[in-house]
Amino acid sequence: MEKVDKGSIKSAAEEAIRPIPNKSFLGMRPKLWKYYMAGENPHTKLQKWFKKRGEAPVLLSDVKPGVTSQVIDARLFNMGIFKSITQSKTEETKRTAKVIYTCYVHKPFKIKDLSYDISDDSISRLVLAEKKKSLIKPGKKYSLDNLKNERVRLDAILKNHGYFYFSPDNLLFKADTSNLNHTVAFTLALKDSLPEKALKVYHIGYVNVNQNYTLNEQRKLNPLDTLMLHDIVFFGKAEKMAVRPRVLSKSIYLRPEEVFSRQNHIITLSRLMSMGNYKLVQVNFSENKDSLPGLLDVNILMTPMRKRTFRAEIDLVSKSNNYTGPRLNLSLINRNTFGGAELLNLNLAGSFEAQFSNKSQYSYSWNPQLELTFPRFLVPFHLKSSNSIFVPKTSILFSYNYQKRVQYFDMNTFRFVYGFKWKENIRKEHELNPIDISFTTVGNKTVAFNDTLEAHPFLKRSYDEQFIAGGSYTFTYSEQMLTGKKLQNYIQLSSELAGNSFSLVKKIEGKTISPDNPNKVVGSIYSQYGKMSVDGRTYLNFKNKNKMALRLFAGVAKPYGNSSIMPYTKQFFSGGPNSIRAFHINSVGPGTYLQDPNQRGFLQLGGEVKLEADAEYRFGIYRFFKGALFVDSGNVWLLKSNPSNIGSPFVLSNALDEFAVGAGVGIRIDVSFFILRFDLAMPLRKPWLEENNRWVVNQIDFRSSTWRSDNLVLNVAIGYPF
Repeated sequence: MEKVDKGSIKSAAEEAIRPIPNKSFLGMRPKLWKYYMAGENPHTKLQKWFKKRGEAPVLLSDVKPGVTSQVIDARLFNMGIFKSITQSKTEETKRTAKVIYTCYVHKPFKIKDLSYDISDDSISRLVLAEKKKSLIKPGKKYSLDNLKNERVRLDAILKNHGYFYFSPDNLLFKADTSNLNHTVAFTLALKDSLPEKALKVYHIGYVNVNQNYTLNEQRKLNPLDTLMLHDIVFFGKAEKMAVRPRVLSKSIYLRPEEVFSRQNHIITLSRLMSMGNYKLVQVNFSENKDSLPGLLDVNILMTPMRKRTFRAEIDLVSKSNNYTGPRLNLSLINRNTFGGAELLNLNLAGSFEAQFSNKSQYSYSWNPQLELTFPRFLVPFHLKSSNSIFVPKTSILFSYNYQKRVQYFDMNTFRFVYGFKWKENIRKEHELNPIDISFTTVGNKTVAFNDTLEAHPFLKRSYDEQFIAGGSYTFTYSEQMLTGKKLQNYIQLSSELAGNSFSLVKKIEGKTISPDNPNKVVGSIYSQYGKMSVDGRTYLNFKNKNKMALRLFAGVAKPYGNSSIMPYTKQFFSGGPNSIRAFHINSVGPGTYLQDPNQRGFLQLGGEVKLEADAEYRFGIYRFFKGALFVDSGNVWLLKSNPSNIGSPFVLSNALDEFAVGAGVGIRIDVSFFILRFDLAMPLRKPWLEENNRWVVNQIDFRSSTWRSDNLVLNVAIGYPF
């Protein structure tokens, strides 16, 4: 005999209990205590605060066990337990009381089969065509929620075929139960009395667009100030239309004479909103009374956003490498730059940072950037438009970054990117950058900097003049926006190639491709490499809004052809506020190598292989104050083919033994739109120590100021680490 799911029954019963008992914590009731501390008539601010944050006592006289028992039985009925009996018993002590509910249940009813008896032939054909996708399947347990969801599913199908006034309530499940086998057979039918409109297929009549609509608009539009394009009527004078009608029409999927489709309605609304030019878009439908019946006129009302926005931000940045200083960011956004909903973003950022322990160690930078985004694919050939609710975007970016490391060097970086972003659906997103070119030069090198590079040949090659020309592709799958899902998954796959086109041309010219005698383009040595990475995450959500977050990252990069060393900016690094938080930023590895702490800040060594695993338990403390307990682990390595002998090369069988491990606690201020994070971490395992002495748990001594100074790392950051 099949076992009854006691867990689901208990959960259903607990959700039905009213009133909800006073909350307890470790056997105490702090909210109830606050309520009593406030008194009946609070006067002081503290008493009023206690009253507001407290919780009034739940009295036994407020509890109605008989009514609650009936509600519990109703909940169990919805789960297929049609004949449950819930009894209650009250136990009282001197100051408290509790009510015990006991449920007598039977095996839940299962679905025997589902048949259809739909009187309207057109609706019947549509429903039967989607029969295989039905949520009501033989052998499944009875669930009222499944019946409701099946009606919603069928309603969506009918809405997409013109049944504008149809409703899920128009569908009726007739049940025939068998007590002998605990089964139920369903017959799906239409309700006996339906309004005529619910059975009528509607087509689109006129489609009108007003892209200068205001909420308090009282004036009537002048029918003479209109423009007709693709059978769509655009109201207003052409010279006053912010976005060209030709551009808007590509995002309007509701067209005259076509059958009404709710999916096309959703696509139209989503695409117009995601253009970024309108703060409000309404798509209203009304029956056309001046022509044939069965027509719906569409009125698209759009309220434009302000065309230009200026923003200035100033931050005080403190890094885990002891560099601190101000950062200024100026941004000018121009919407609808060329009349086609293009977004132009002019950005100028500047920063200054220095080490408190060494005032001569400071740097400053400035970074102007121009980015132009088009709400469509900008390609020299025709692409068939998709039915995604998201607008594809083309981005063109120009940027220049100047960085001055006083007493070391000046670095200039120019970058140009041409790429696309598009979403298949709410979960899947793609980013393709077929052209990504950057050119970096390092000048004004000081003697101290050159001496450091001579001591680290691998680092020296990383700071050579770099010309990178390639492309990248990133695929992201995320369920984080599905807030009701208990288990949410996230995965991001990234790949990047550079230098292959240049090497192909050089080979055609008959030249040899070798890192020992590298080829040049426009006078500069170009980099050639391949790079791939995967970032996988899982979020387990609990009923009390606490969360367990897990992450696994793996990446590999391989220089070849014209290069023997990965460009410094393309290497993998480990350690820091978004990595292994018990170690300073970019200070872990490669392999068993111990980096010089005096060079911490910008001369860290990276790797060509990265493995990292993280776990974090997030819990609420009080209102927007959140807490966390976390463990981080991982490292970076060089490949065996790398000419450098720094650290230990990557060997899969030895990787776990060379992991750095750290753990800590965190406090987060989470106000939804802004998250300020403080994570205090300490190392548990140091990979650079001797092989059998890498665990340092036994050395933890919070009383020692020396240990605290050498091991405790405070990370201050914006947003969650993953």
